[in-house]
Amino acid sequence: MKMSTALTPPTFVIPLNKQIYCFEISSYESSSNLFVAALQTKIVMGLFQFPEDNANEEFTWERLRELDQDTRSHAIALAPDTSLSMLPKLVKFCTAGADFVVRIFRSNLDDSDTVQEVNRHTSYVNDVAWESSGRFLASVSDDHSCQIRSQHDDYKSEIVFRLKSPGVVVRWHPESPEKVLVAEKRGTIHIYNIESRQIVHSIETNKSPLMGADWCLRNPFLVTALAAGEASVFDLRCPYRAMETKTLHEDGGLAIKYSPNTQQVVASIGRPNVSLVVTHLKSEKTELPLLVASLKLYGGLGWHSRLPYICCADDSKLSFWKVFVK
Repeated sequence: MKMSTALTPPTFVIPLNKQIYCFEISSYESSSNLFVAALQTKIVMGLFQFPEDNANEEFTWERLRELDQDTRSHAIALAPDTSLSMLPKLVKFCTAGADFVVRIFRSNLDDSDTVQEVNRHTSYVNDVAWESSGRFLASVSDDHSCQIRSQHDDYKSEIVFRLKSPGVVVRWHPESPEKVLVAEKRGTIHIYNIESRQIVHSIETNKSPLMGADWCLRNPFLVTALAAGEASVFDLRCPYRAMETKTLHEDGGLAIKYSPNTQQVVASIGRPNVSLVVTHLKSEKTELPLLVASLKLYGGLGWHSRLPYICCADDSKLSFWKVFVK
């Protein structure tokens, strides 16, 4: 895709003063506008409000709490039982450490912070994800495995799916909690049923390396993959060939995520340089993207769950762009 459109500066910025390695914005109603961001030795929890939610019609944010971490985190995910609406408050999230360990952090944002080691891979952990009810926690790694732990026995038991290349992305089905999507770097996506422990769908991209994949919240039959800079959309009712393909990044892609508010718009990160691109997948290939922005250092990508904002960790700040869908 030729980036001939003008670069768009961020609409709002949260400065955290140190490089951000990964972050997540809460997608749960009970913790709306909460974020967690992993720096080199700390994890920052904060709360923001967009003008649409603020009586003063301003963007505001506050730092709620900081936790120390002994190792840098490569991935982070907030748990569904995180809640700021009841007392005691609970912020619960998992991290994938550079020491190959998956940890669960819990904080009441006051006087109680705990950390629990629940899983150890034998190589780098590239992604972590909670099942929608919080019963299961999944992680994928360069050690060619997807490991799933159950809350039922304090995350001691495990289900292991052996992969044929590094696991790069894991996503739970938006409506069927027994199904989990695992994307491999070689260009394969398998959807497993954790009850039968069988593959129920398989997808092959025409290119590799596959670096990003996502499940569409608006239409769970749709899965998108980003391989070698090309986005492919698959319909699980006929997963053997892509129903749409579109080159988003000429020199390769790093991540892709569906907008939670429409099944046609995705945000992606890729090269040349490091660029954020928001595009309408159904539009003509010659049409310009909805938004293009340049990043200094990439540290994560996430949509707000209700409002039309996309967020990137860009070096030491969280940058938000308002997306105007045509």
